[in-house]
Amino acid sequence: MTITQLQKRYQALKNQGLNLDMTRGKPSPEQLDLSLPMLGLVGADNYTSEEGVDCRNYGGLDGLKAAKTLFSAFLEVEESEIIIGGNSSLTLMHDTMVNAMLHGFTDKGPWIQQKPKFICPAPGYDRHFNICHHLGIEAIRVENGPNGPNMDEVEALIANDPAIKGIWIVPKYGNPTGGICSDEVVNRLATMKIAANDFRIFWDNAYTVHHLNAEQPTIANILQACQAAGNPDRVFLFGSTSKITFAGAGVAMMGGSTNNMDWVRSHMKIQTIGSDKLNQLRHVRFFKSMDAIHQHMAKHAAILRPKFDMVLSVLEKEIGGTGMADWNNPQGGYFISLNTRPNRAKKVVQLAAEAGVKLTGAGAAFPYKNDPEDRNIRIAPSLPAIGDLEKATEILAVCIQLADMEG
Repeated sequence: MTITQLQKRYQALKNQGLNLDMTRGKPSPEQLDLSLPMLGLVGADNYTSEEGVDCRNYGGLDGLKAAKTLFSAFLEVEESEIIIGGNSSLTLMHDTMVNAMLHGFTDKGPWIQQKPKFICPAPGYDRHFNICHHLGIEAIRVENGPNGPNMDEVEALIANDPAIKGIWIVPKYGNPTGGICSDEVVNRLATMKIAANDFRIFWDNAYTVHHLNAEQPTIANILQACQAAGNPDRVFLFGSTSKITFAGAGVAMMGGSTNNMDWVRSHMKIQTIGSDKLNQLRHVRFFKSMDAIHQHMAKHAAILRPKFDMVLSVLEKEIGGTGMADWNNPQGGYFISLNTRPNRAKKVVQLAAEAGVKLTGAGAAFPYKNDPEDRNIRIAPSLPAIGDLEKATEILAVCIQLADMEG
């Protein structure tokens, strides 16, 4: 196809007046409907937990016992190593970082006094990086690949710089790469030599049960690896049901050593008298076990997999083998990561927006929104209806071709 023909095709698509939003990995209404029965499980006559707690009242700083039992299995920690929070794991991450900045973990004192830095594997999750930006923590980019962060880079950075206080990790089905941390990466994170004795791994299990296929990979237990290495306080684990039940009304949790959990509780008790126990009770009654969570996630996969297949099929049909772009085929999670040729991504996103398809901004998956090669685009297939998704991906593919030909 000549550039003139391509421009005419683009204009025809643009004239359709589409308005499609693929900027975030939001669950679709069909996915949210899967959890509607939960809303009827707590009412005027059954608001007391199985251990006799009146869930309408104050108390229960770190969560219902039954919620700890259920979600400790989710995070693969002991019940003494978990705290149940509100609806958002991002809130728990933010508050943990703020308390580290203001109070610190050790006799070194508050992080804010030490001009802290944080390692940010990229492409990665923009909201992680935004916490660093918001708090004035210097974000240091390292390469993020299919097996996790480039550990040679990580180990070289942290060995001699005590200002580097931590690293962000999405261990399974990374956002947006779909990467899965290898056992080697887990072991190196647990055992690596660090200059800062208050260094922390922020381990975000955002997509740990979000499989798209029957194959369900497992990864090594990071907390156990840190404990075995003599570094039990090195890691905080986070998770939530935001993309399992209701995105705006899930249950968040965090795990870690008993020492770390005591530290978190010491700050939580100033902030709250307890999270939403009624919502915790709904979740416990709805799921009851990890097996039930896995069965529920299979229903999510049945909705999501055709959408991912549609995107991959259209991309392959339109630009497969051209060298104009490459993309991953994730086993789970919420995103497809696409790379154009260098210095094309921003133009592609702009052209797509002008044609009625909103994508996450180019560079969003990098610290300071700076993709040094201007290549990466995050595709979020979950929210649109499959027919709209097919049209949106066609527009994206045409924009890639147009940006490539126009240079």
